[in-house]
Amino acid sequence: MTARNIFLWSPSAIVFDCDGTLMDTEQHWQEARNITFRLFGLKPPTGFADRAKGVHYIECGALMAEETGKPNLGDDLAATLLTTFTALVDQNPVTMPGAAALVRLTARHLPLAVASNCPREMVESCLHRAGLLSSFSHVVVAGEDVRPKPEPDVYRVAARLCGVPPEEALAVEDSFTGMESARRAGLRVIGIGPHPKGPEAKHADLWVPSLADHELVRWAGSWIDA
Repeated sequence: MTARNIFLWSPSAIVFDCDGTLMDTEQHWQEARNITFRLFGLKPPTGFADRAKGVHYIECGALMAEETGKPNLGDDLAATLLTTFTALVDQNPVTMPGAAALVRLTARHLPLAVASNCPREMVESCLHRAGLLSSFSHVVVAGEDVRPKPEPDVYRVAARLCGVPPEEALAVEDSFTGMESARRAGLRVIGIGPHPKGPEAKHADLWVPSLADHELVRWAGSWIDA
């Protein structure tokens, strides 16, 4: 779907990613990864931050272990990573530009959900401290019966809980991992960040630099007026 076509469509529900989309936590994940590497006396492999973006923390711990040649440390790395990240976020929760305004605007008209790879307590704590938790009807996280992104489970469950077919829901994501999850679930996708070149551009139906983008906000306003 082209940007022009998506502006002619209105979603029946919106499912937001949390980390890097609603909350500016990628800086915390990066710092937590670096601290964890240092605590275990390991050196971050070149380009690791890009490969780890949007990855579930347990899988990130396994990736850290694999890429540093310490396969037996996966569980310990993951546990330390989560503990460190939690402490950093608790000290300084920050919303992404435009996130709070867009959530409050769309919550007046549509059911909203969050789909995240992070633990529920972390997602809900971040959103609560940002004053946004009450705007969401549902928070869906990876768990025992819900596989993490890039599997489609979190988005598929979120759309169902919102009471709409996946093709009538809109996903808002900042990572290719999350975009793949949403597309596999059947949702249309807004990608947050610079418009990529080449095949990666097809991960999203529309790319915007931030949730404060004027064209995005105007489009969201049209749902309220409809």
